[in-house]
Amino acid sequence: MKEHRVRVYPSKEKLAKEDQLAWKIAAVAADKIAVVPAVVEMIGNRIIDNASVAIASANRGPVAAARAQALAHPRKGGATVFGATPDITVDAEWAAWANGTAVRELDFHDTFLAADYSHPADNIPPVLAVAQQLGKDGAALVRGIATGYEIQIDLVKAICLHEHRIDHIAHLGPSAAAGIGTLLGLDTDTIYQAVQQALHVTVTTRQSRKGEISSWKAFAPAHAGKLAIEAVDRAMRGEGAPSPIYEGEDSVIAQVLDGPKAEYHVPLPGPGEAKRAILESYTKQHSAEYQAQAIIDLACKMRTKIKNLGDVQSIVLHTSHHTHNVIGTGANDPQKLDPKASRETLDHSIMYILAVALEDGAWHHVKSYTPERAQTPSTVKLWHKITTAEDKAWTERYHHPDPNQRAFGGRLEIKLASGETLIDELAVADAHPAGAKPFARADYINKFRTLTEGLISDAEAKRFLGLVDNLSKLDAAGVRTLNVTLDAAKLIDANATRKGIF
Repeated sequence: MKEHRVRVYPSKEKLAKEDQLAWKIAAVAADKIAVVPAVVEMIGNRIIDNASVAIASANRGPVAAARAQALAHPRKGGATVFGATPDITVDAEWAAWANGTAVRELDFHDTFLAADYSHPADNIPPVLAVAQQLGKDGAALVRGIATGYEIQIDLVKAICLHEHRIDHIAHLGPSAAAGIGTLLGLDTDTIYQAVQQALHVTVTTRQSRKGEISSWKAFAPAHAGKLAIEAVDRAMRGEGAPSPIYEGEDSVIAQVLDGPKAEYHVPLPGPGEAKRAILESYTKQHSAEYQAQAIIDLACKMRTKIKNLGDVQSIVLHTSHHTHNVIGTGANDPQKLDPKASRETLDHSIMYILAVALEDGAWHHVKSYTPERAQTPSTVKLWHKITTAEDKAWTERYHHPDPNQRAFGGRLEIKLASGETLIDELAVADAHPAGAKPFARADYINKFRTLTEGLISDAEAKRFLGLVDNLSKLDAAGVRTLNVTLDAAKLIDANATRKGIF
C-alpha cells in the first residue's frame, strides 16, 4: 500500500490532476490487476449476505416503496430487482435504488470501522445493476466489487466524516463510481471525473442518524449508489466535474471537513497490487448497529451470572468515544430511551439492545424490535438503568492502525442489590474475523437460509447459492439472474396502498 498525502490547495497554487486524490483513486480502479482467490470467496460471501437481508426486509415499508419506484421505470435488458422475477427488469440506477434500500433496511449486512465507519457491501447493488444492464460477466463483476470495497475502506481508514456530522455515504459515492469504472474497464480520466462528481453530490449531514431516525437511513446508501451510476454515465459522455473535489479551497476538505489547514494520509494499492481490503471488513451476526455486536454477545454470556434481573441496580458500559456518542447516552438523544421509538432508533440505542439481550439471551431481527417487546415493563425498567461512558483505552483500540488490535466492544459493569459488581469485557464480536467464531461460507449460507425461510422455495435458494459458488466464471446471462425471487404471493405491492408520482 502507498500512503498519499492530501491537503487543501488555494486556487493560485494549481494542483495537477495526476496529483489529486480523485485521480489516484481512479488509477487504482483502472488497474487491471487480477482478483486473488480469497477476495473472490469473500465477495461471494457478501453477495449471499446482501441477499439474506434484502429478502428478509422485502415487505417492510421503505423497501416496498423503493421497489415500487423502481418498477415504475421498466427497461428491456435492464437490471433485476430483489424479490421480483428475473423477466422484470428496470433502469440500472433504479434497480440500485431498490436493491440498496433492501440491503440496508435491517442494518444487518457488513461493516468496516476505522477513522470513520461504513457498510461496504452497499457498493454491490450499483455495481451489480450496471453489470446486468450492460451484459458484463462474473469476472468483471468481481473486479468491480473488489474496487468498490477497496476504495471505500481506504477512505474510511484515513478521512473521518462523522466528527463533522457528515454521513458516511460521502465515501460510498466515490467508491461505487470507482467500482463501476473497473467493471466497465473505463480509462483513468473518465473514472476520475465520475469519482469527483459522485463525491460532490453525496455529501449529506448525519441528521439521518440522529434524533428520531427515519426510514431515510435505509434509503441513503441506495441514493449514493444511484447517484454514482448517474455520475459514471455523465463522465462516459465526456462531461466533467468540480475539480479538485477533495483539495480545492471551496471544496469538501476545506469547507466541510477539517478545513484549509487539514492534512490526510490515504492508503491505496500501488500499481499491480491486489485489492484485498474486503478481507478487513466483517459482517453482522445480529441485526443492530455494528458497535452493538460484541455487546450483544457479551450480554448473552453475562446474563447467566445473574439469577434475577430485578436485582440489577445499575449497568455501565465502558466503551469507545464513537459507541458512547453515537449509540450510547453520550448522544444525548432522549429517543434512545423511548419505548415508543422507531425501529431505526432502537437499533441505534445500545441501552435498549443491552436490556433485551440480557433478558432474552438472544437477538432476532424482527422479534427484538416489535413495539410489544420495546414496551415490556421489565425491559423499560432495566433499559433506564443503563448508561455508557467513554474509556480512552477503548477509543484507542477502536482506531488502532493494526487490524488485529482494533476493537469495537467494551467493558460491562453490572451492580446488583447485594452489593456485588459483575465485570466482564469483550473486544470483538464472536463473528468478527478475530472473534470466537469467525463467519465462514457455511455461516453466511445459514444466515441466508434462516432469513429467507418461508419466503423463497428451496429450489430458488439452491439456484442462487449455486450461482454464487461459480461467481467468477458466470457469463453475462448468469450475472443477469444473480438475484433472488420471492414467492409471488408473498411480495407486497406498495402501490396497492399508497401511490406517488411515478
